[in-house]
Amino acid sequence: MRFKINSTLVSILLTTAISGVFSISAAALFSFSLLSKLVDRMVSLSVGILLATSLLHALPEAFESEANTHTLFAVLLGGLLAFFLLEKMAILRHSHHHEHDGHGHHHGHDAREAGASGWMILVGDSLHNFTDGILIAAAFLADPHLGIMTGLAIIAHEIPQEIGDFIVLLNAGFTRRRAYAYNIISGLMAIVGGVVGYLLLDRAQSWIPYVLVFASSGFIYIAVSDLMPQMQRRASMRETVPQVLLIALGVGIVLFLTGNAHTH
Repeated sequence: MRFKINSTLVSILLTTAISGVFSISAAALFSFSLLSKLVDRMVSLSVGILLATSLLHALPEAFESEANTHTLFAVLLGGLLAFFLLEKMAILRHSHHHEHDGHGHHHGHDAREAGASGWMILVGDSLHNFTDGILIAAAFLADPHLGIMTGLAIIAHEIPQEIGDFIVLLNAGFTRRRAYAYNIISGLMAIVGGVVGYLLLDRAQSWIPYVLVFASSGFIYIAVSDLMPQMQRRASMRETVPQVLLIALGVGIVLFLTGNAHTH
């Protein structure tokens, strides 16, 4: 499809690129400098951020739209099952790769479970970034000033989510450089969403609730299926109290930033 490059499209491309790179870089700076030595404990913070982003931000936005409620619940169910199968395939591929290699993998079982959650968080985050790109395009086509404010709002609510993503990736065994590189690639999906939104805005707008629900299903699945079981292995009261406090902190961060900066 041919399209004319104009100032609105250039603004959409710049805003989606800057919002993605800035939020990811800010989250990386915070995560790597302050949290990298406390990844095990910060898993609890990530649970709070992922669940709050999904249940208190993305899903309400989707269900408040004009999309059919039954269809949205069907997408949520399908997304949970899809991420379950994605994790199964990742674990099975890992098991097959190490079959008959003569090495024990007792400790490796936890590592491959965490590794699967790392890849799933990247899938879910890519979909979320794609949706953000559509939202930025819609805002710029309505009013350039609204587009800029929407970009700033997205940066504000993406930073805590990206911190949660980095925690999951570090916990999954990704190096700092690899986690940053894959997150940047995921962030580029905002540019794709911006272009799609610009070209097919009417149709793309109707996709937003379903993309939000599918991405949220991934965040919920990762938090409940992969991260919380790791936390349950530390059942003492000494470990439980910090876990609960960090979950509450993660929820509070999302509520504060989305409540003060959410404009779209």
